[in-house]
Amino acid sequence: MTRRPAGTGPLVGAHMSAAGGLVRAVERAVDAGCRTLQVFTKNSNQWGGKAVVAGEAAAFRKAAADAGLAPLVSHSAYLINLASPDPLVRTRSVEALVDEIERCDAHGIPYLVLHPGSHGGDGEEVGLDRIARGLDEAAAKSPASGTTVLLETAAGQGACLGHDFAHLAGILARADSRPRLALCLDTCHVHAAGYDVVSKEGWRRTLDALDAACGLGLVKVIHANDSKKERGCRVDRHERIGHGTIGAKGFANLMTEPAFEEVPKILETPKDEEGKWDREGLAALRRLARRKSTG
Repeated sequence: MTRRPAGTGPLVGAHMSAAGGLVRAVERAVDAGCRTLQVFTKNSNQWGGKAVVAGEAAAFRKAAADAGLAPLVSHSAYLINLASPDPLVRTRSVEALVDEIERCDAHGIPYLVLHPGSHGGDGEEVGLDRIARGLDEAAAKSPASGTTVLLETAAGQGACLGHDFAHLAGILARADSRPRLALCLDTCHVHAAGYDVVSKEGWRRTLDALDAACGLGLVKVIHANDSKKERGCRVDRHERIGHGTIGAKGFANLMTEPAFEEVPKILETPKDEEGKWDREGLAALRRLARRKSTG
């Protein structure tokens, strides 16, 4: 495969598989035409992972730099739940988060996306307190880290926190480690949570609500995902761009939003074996960036 710089145009990319090594994720991103890249630095469904090999991490950093992929983003393991009612799970979650932060540092990845977690029935305020404490513990155990942890907006399933922008504001207000925290906005999740991202007026109301709660400047990464389900369903089901209930109107709002012009937009949408769907999704976002959104 011929390596090439990622070039110019909208700052769009995709989450890529690291099967075969993280350098392979870079190669897949280049093949798809990405300018930015998200990966898992370890198995996403396990607490631990194999130790970072310095040479492999250096090879990833070089490959990403040579390809012009920036910024790099990692998604943390799904097992992490800082809001859990189980003290053992919370302890393991902090340990796993510290490990994820250290892996990001080793691989030159500035952003780590984290699901806020589920309070398991103990209540929102208790859950928000636990998340803030867990974030502070992880920060204290990684004092030299340059990684920013991005709290991701949630869809609102079960007792999960983060589907209301007030939840994110509450975590930020409670956390002493706030300077090391920011946000990841997932279009599918906010749509599922009930926010309107499709109509022009609704998009503006949604952004105004986020700005009032947290500040739009805290959004450092956007997960550009369409939704298989209707707005307000509280179900997290990603769909290809333009094939779901957000559709072209919603992504035109996103891609023409001045506040997010420099924010990386990353696909986490269904894939085919040949990578065609990623290329089509990225092409769709680029097309929509060239037109004005419609109400």
